Amino acid sequence: MRPFWIEQALSIDGELAPALQGEQRADVCIVGGGFTGLWTAIQLKQQSPTQNITIIESDLCGAGASGRNGGCLLTWSAKFFTLRRLFGETEAIRLVIASEDAIQHIANFCQRHKIDAELRLDGTLYTATSKAQIGVLDPVINELEAHGINSYQRLEPQEVARRSGSARNLAGVYSPAAATVHPGKLVRGLRRVALEMGVHIYERTPMLSFSGSKPITVRTPVGSIVCGKMVLAMNAWMASRFKQFERTVAVVSSDMIITEKCPDLLQQIGLTDGVSVLDSRTFVYYYRSTADGRLMLGKGGNTFSWHGRVAPVFDQRSPYEAQLTNSLHDFFPALRNTPITASWNGPSDRSVTGFPFFGRLNDAPDIFYGFGYSGNGVGPTYMGAQILSSMVLGLDNAWTRGPLTQGPRGRFPPEPVRYLGSIVVRNAIRRKERAEDENRQPWRVDQMLSKLASAAGKADKA
Repeated sequence: MRPFWIEQALSIDGELAPALQGEQRADVCIVGGGFTGLWTAIQLKQQSPTQNITIIESDLCGAGASGRNGGCLLTWSAKFFTLRRLFGETEAIRLVIASEDAIQHIANFCQRHKIDAELRLDGTLYTATSKAQIGVLDPVINELEAHGINSYQRLEPQEVARRSGSARNLAGVYSPAAATVHPGKLVRGLRRVALEMGVHIYERTPMLSFSGSKPITVRTPVGSIVCGKMVLAMNAWMASRFKQFERTVAVVSSDMIITEKCPDLLQQIGLTDGVSVLDSRTFVYYYRSTADGRLMLGKGGNTFSWHGRVAPVFDQRSPYEAQLTNSLHDFFPALRNTPITASWNGPSDRSVTGFPFFGRLNDAPDIFYGFGYSGNGVGPTYMGAQILSSMVLGLDNAWTRGPLTQGPRGRFPPEPVRYLGSIVVRNAIRRKERAEDENRQPWRVDQMLSKLASAAGKADKA
């Protein structure tokens, strides 16, 4: 099943790239045609126009996680404490600023290259949907203010309810440093620009194997690419392809629904722009309106995969469609009679730290990788491409010297402990947050287990 966003994008421009046949040669072969692969190819071409770059994609560009997300362009500012703990204060400040700059870079790129990605620079609201969530962002906001990098504004409860369109949001803060986008139109737009820049793209061309010797040979079903350097930009699919990465990420679903067009109802409830709204749960609810007058709502942390494999359920309608629909009606009673157009889910590659990591495969000098965006990749993949393009070109800059290039930090337990532990922690979080929604005191054991998932959460809690 193709993702809803990709189906919409293909209805406007359904041109598909050919599958690879025969032997081709390239300076750089990129495996994966999503945001990471396309942004890396584009940035390589911008910095070194004579590079011969080829992308191979096993399905269609954007058919993976890049075309199945909620389209929320967010930053790393709410994770400042974790950034500082992992990388130090100076690097944490640099990465927060870079993540905010990425939003504007993407907007400028779309404008310059006439990509109609429905990108709206209307910011984001982080809200509290229970009393227990009120104020969770205050410590990190205070710290951002102390360093002169705070973009958040505290809002009165009435203003939060008005701007979010729902009385369920009891409190919140607003940041203008965010956007929403049609991910399918963005990824297919990047594909179009990459082709115009001279990047060779082969869709429906899975990588079967590759040789690590120089030159590198990438083998596909009916062809091969002989190249000097290779970039693995496969995201959640890396864990199942490479055993050394099996425990570096947990592959978990983010599930979404989207309504039929209802612009008049959205106007009535107050969702008049492209602001994204996220609550303060560990596995957040997030929602936004679309440019064509629909409402999209999603929630992370539902289906966990065994051994990091991308299971068939990730290519089907969401098994949590009914629960998501009930949640949408809780947020917006006025939409109770509005039909649901589609539901879907996608694999999110959640790292131990909640941040992506980059490096050289098995220390090979010419094979690079980057993944682990942990459910926040629409904006940070632009930064990932800054890292990967700099590494491929052998540049000495803040990206190549930065700690994100040092590979994964930490590992999950082996199976079956990881899978069973994930389910236990997930269920504890659900019980804890259900108690908080009902203004009850959660069980102490659920509170303790919930803390184990803090790295994968949306925001730091000092």
